[in-house]
Amino acid sequence: MDRAYLKDKKRVVVKIGSSTITHASTGNLNLLKMEKLVRVLIDLRNQGKEVVLVSSGAIAVGRTAMGLKEKPRQTALKQACAAVGQAKLMMVYQKLFAEYNQVPAQILMTKYTMINDVSRDNAQNTFRELLNMGVIPIVNENDTVSTDELEFGDFGDNDTLSAIVAALINADMLILMSDIDGLYSDDPHNNPDAVYIDYVETITEELEEMGKGAVTSVGTGGMATKIAAAKIATDSGADMVIANGEDINIISSIMEGQKIGTLFKAHKDDNFKLMDYLQTKQYKK
Repeated sequence: MDRAYLKDKKRVVVKIGSSTITHASTGNLNLLKMEKLVRVLIDLRNQGKEVVLVSSGAIAVGRTAMGLKEKPRQTALKQACAAVGQAKLMMVYQKLFAEYNQVPAQILMTKYTMINDVSRDNAQNTFRELLNMGVIPIVNENDTVSTDELEFGDFGDNDTLSAIVAALINADMLILMSDIDGLYSDDPHNNPDAVYIDYVETITEELEEMGKGAVTSVGTGGMATKIAAAKIATDSGADMVIANGEDINIISSIMEGQKIGTLFKAHKDDNFKLMDYLQTKQYKK
């Protein structure tokens, strides 16, 4: 399918996972990748597009800062690492954005932000004003106070959160930067015969079952969470692309219409209501 129409997208949400912005060998921030990411996002903003970044990494950064060699398992320790790591992560983002005279903002969310009518409306209004002012919001799950993602994976390592944000702000494009080139029929790390799928017109039950077997993310989310995110995004009217975060510059290539990653085609459902989705069992503790 010709993707030239992606050039015309105006409101873009980009999700970055922990594995994309940290060094696998040490867990420290990959500053070169982060600097490239910031430049790419600001360049999109300079083109007149509105940009939102959903960034993981707080717990990983906090763990490294505190000298913990292993991934924390206790909820309280995870929350403590998130508190330390989120501050450090935002400090780095702040410095990098300042190099290009771009103002970022931090928005921390939990599922309760979304299922409560007042807080959801407030969040939507905040996003609207920030985008109107040319600010690039940086969104993350509030792991310091929320245990839902830590224990149950409700937001699926920010995959689902990024789709919910896209729906909340009426974005027309969502890009998930992953540790894999796109959607496969099975986990390509374990199955050499896995078939690569570059375009998805509609998300079928067969596709959802396929995703359950393709656990590819080093974070808390696998391919199943990405397909779940695609359902939200495409129903709300946003195209979604899953692509490999190894090369940050492909974000620009995707937005230029190049055939990179798996494209999930938007098919706006007039009956889709974000609140109805959030009230399903998946988002009730």
